[in-house]
Amino acid sequence: MYKALIACRAGVGSSLMLKIKTEQVIKEESFPIEIEHASLDAVSSFSGDLLITLTDVKAELESKGLAKPIIGISSITNKEEIKTKIQAFLDEQKG
Repeated sequence: MYKALIACRAGVGSSLMLKIKTEQVIKEESFPIEIEHASLDAVSSFSGDLLITLTDVKAELESKGLAKPIIGISSITNKEEIKTKIQAFLDEQKG
């Protein structure tokens, strides 16, 4: 089971919507991922496997040199985008 953190700058609006859509995708696809939700302040202390955020925030986090994979979602209501990007992460983990 993988642990993912869904985060945005404030941890309320966009990331909450992204969390809901991501949980729907995980349930529909039976992905082995459990989700946490927080603001960007929690990223440095997150000990899980994956960060999921918005595309612009992904670029900001990557510039800080984080060692975790980061998925950037451009449309928080696009379940197909979420599914495709999570599937790509899982495929990478397999080898």
